Amino acid sequence: MFALDQRLQQDTLTIGDFPLCRLLLSNDSNYPWFILVPRINGISEVFQLSVIDQQKLWNETTTLAQLLSEGFGADKMNIGALGNVVSQLHVHVIVRKRDDMAWPAPVWGKHPARPYTEEQVAAIRARLRKLLPADFIFSQD
Repeated sequence: MFALDQRLQQDTLTIGDFPLCRLLLSNDSNYPWFILVPRINGISEVFQLSVIDQQKLWNETTTLAQLLSEGFGADKMNIGALGNVVSQLHVHVIVRKRDDMAWPAPVWGKHPARPYTEEQVAAIRARLRKLLPADFIFSQD
């Protein structure tokens, strides 16, 4: 059974699942910041995935980035897989706008996280329901 790293559980809200990846929302309302985590235990690097799963990961990442860019009016999409603090393989997909708090710097550690309100999460979920493809399965609200 798939297990999400404790730090990711603590810092994110679950949105749902693509065929390969769990989609999380970073609990930081400063930025629309999403995280994809392949639902495969014991993986810390992309090259540890099968070639087919590498392709699925990249497809889910680029599909999400394109939909978020269009649906959230991004000036730039930031995509990264670092894993220095959380070793479980995960990919950050962050909507950036020229007027966001950290622009043009990276978002990491720039400003303290501002947790979402329930209303803000509901609004993001409603927006995502209009954007995400049919094979995406939303978690319970």
